[in-house]
Parts: sequence; structure tokens; C-alpha cells
Amino acid sequence: MEALKNDAIEAIAKLPESATIDDIMYRLYVIDKIRKGKEAVSRGEIISTSDLQKEVAKW
Repeated sequence: MEALKNDAIEAIAKLPESATIDDIMYRLYVIDKIRKGKEAVSRGEIISTSDLQKEVAKW
């Protein structure tokens, strides 16, 4: 959990002084989604490009 907190603090520190609360929330949201995606990949929860294309075609 400490690493997550440090990642959040570092991300916020890199934002410009003019950043809004929405900017901060969006940055943290993106970091969370990337972290969760990496964890899913490490667990083998992936989909091939061709399977993804088939799913998108159904939309």
C-alpha cells in the first residue's frame, strides 16, 4: 500500500500548479487502471488481438 501512496504523491507532484481537482482525480484514475491492467496481465488474464477484433465487430 505504501508504494501506491508514493505513486499517487509523485503523480500529483508532477502536475502543474494550475492543476484542478479534476486533473488530479483523472491522473490517479489512469494510474489505477494501468496498475490493474499490469496485474491482470501478470495473472494471465489477457485476450488475443484477433479475439478482441471479433468482440469489437459484434458491437
